[in-house]
Amino acid sequence: MTVATVGVHIVDILARPVEHIPEGQDTVLVDQIRLTAAGAAAGTAVDLVKLGNSVVTMGAVGDDELGDFLLAVLTKRGVDASRLVRRPGEQTAASILPIRPDGGRPSFHVPGANLGVTYADLDAGVLRGARAIHLGGMDVTFGLGDPAFFALLDEVRAAGTIVTMDLLSEMPDLLGMATAFLPHVDYVLPNESQALLMTGATDVAAAADALLARGPRGVLVTLGASGSLVVTAGGAERVPAIKAEVADTTGCGDAYCAGFLTGLLHGQDVPVAARWGTAAAARVATGLGSDAGLTDLASTLSLL
Repeated sequence: MTVATVGVHIVDILARPVEHIPEGQDTVLVDQIRLTAAGAAAGTAVDLVKLGNSVVTMGAVGDDELGDFLLAVLTKRGVDASRLVRRPGEQTAASILPIRPDGGRPSFHVPGANLGVTYADLDAGVLRGARAIHLGGMDVTFGLGDPAFFALLDEVRAAGTIVTMDLLSEMPDLLGMATAFLPHVDYVLPNESQALLMTGATDVAAAADALLARGPRGVLVTLGASGSLVVTAGGAERVPAIKAEVADTTGCGDAYCAGFLTGLLHGQDVPVAARWGTAAAARVATGLGSDAGLTDLASTLSLL
């Protein structure tokens, strides 16, 4: 099952638990620090591999040490990172995430090379051969809002490829630009804030309906501990979250996307695939980082 992820690649540096930022030169001892491959393309790619998919990822990183690390860890996790472009003189995107005891995740972020990704950086031949394409962070990869890329997405969808899209920011202007992708994808998976900001709606159901009217086959709005709202032409359905001991919410959205897409590739209908996504997100929430707690498809589905 070949999947291509396209878009945002980030190195996450995470520490937990962090109750406060120390003043001056003070030091606070924590239980755990991790570096992970993250971002709506890279993090989802790692989770997709863990769920049994063959995955290639595309985007841009810098030619710095963080870029070296990101390529190395993606390769170690089984992702084909050979199509990632290296940008001379640019920084690889990175986030520092001090995780609160309740799993909350404030962040310090530099977008780096993600901002310069263009259609010319992608391998169109590989995309045409993929069974599914996941677009991760189209609200911050401005250069991919290209008519040539839209045409490619329409071409592969007509040939049977599944195209899903997740978002990264919660900035109205950026999210507004991402709406241009809606006619060219099958499923869009925003969180609640993103759905409201993209549409101007005052409630999630109205936001999902508004997004659906712009072209995709389905809208899945993730609602954190409240689960998700799944809306297609056939109607709306609430999918409850799975109770878990939450250590860190980083990457739960990426895991949801990976589980959902895996379900579709296994022939499941949209509501069942959404439950697969819910199970993957619950696994990731139990550990530190975007891939923590997720090991394989069987153990993930056992939560259901």
